[in-house]
Formats: sequence, C-alpha cells, structure tokens
Amino acid sequence: MTDIGKPGPGVSGLNHLTLSVTNLERSFTFYVDVLGLKPVARWQNGAYLLAGDDWICLSVDSECRTHIPAEYTHTAFSVSPEAYTAFAQKADAGELQPWKSNKSEGDSLYLLDPDGHKLELHVGDLESRLASLRNKPYAGLILY
Repeated sequence: MTDIGKPGPGVSGLNHLTLSVTNLERSFTFYVDVLGLKPVARWQNGAYLLAGDDWICLSVDSECRTHIPAEYTHTAFSVSPEAYTAFAQKADAGELQPWKSNKSEGDSLYLLDPDGHKLELHVGDLESRLASLRNKPYAGLILY
C-alpha cells in the first residue's frame, strides 16, 4: 500500500485517447481545422493527432455511437484565453454544437464532435480548479 498522495507502481500517465469515428475525413477536418490539433499520421481508417503533447487517435469504427450519451463523461482540452474567445464566437455563430453550459470554475465551452463525442475546451488547469475548490468546496470534498 502507498501513502496517500504518493504514487506507487502502476499507471504513469495517459498514453493516448482513441475516438471511434464514422467518417475519417469529417472528423479529421474537425479536429485539425476546427480545434487545431496537429496531424502526425493518417491512413485509410485512422489518424494520429497531437493536442499539445497528448496523442489522440481517430479510428473508423462500424460500431461507433449512433446517439449522444446522457452521461457526463467527456474529454477536456486545454485552451488559452484567446483561443477560448475564438471558439466561443464560433459557438455563438452556430458553427459548433454545444451540449452543456459551463457551471464550473474558469471558462469552459462544452461541444460535440461530428460523432457526438462530448468535448470541453477549458481555460485553466488542475491548480486553478483546486484553488476554486478551496474557496468553494464541493459537498464532502477531501483534498490530498
């Protein structure tokens, strides 16, 4: 057993995120041209992209979702305040499809990708979120 807050052997980080897509061209365009991820590799049924240093895989999948799940599970990407403003303007113009309004600390835009994957574009980081929780704690909050 490890002490709380001290990592033991096991997971050392997030390796990559794979998103099932129905149409590679449409999803590639969305993630590269709309969100600004950097293309690294592309083939007939997939692509590798970078969001900062994080590896994202798009994979064509005949079993890809056909509806937007009701659950809150989503992928959040970090954006600068300037990028957030530009994305918010696109959302206001109807160019991005929102799925939720922001109710948490910092600026966040919640939007859907072409296959209904729930995304968040967030200004801030873990430290800003923790500072917010120290100021206004969630019920039952325990900080380690």
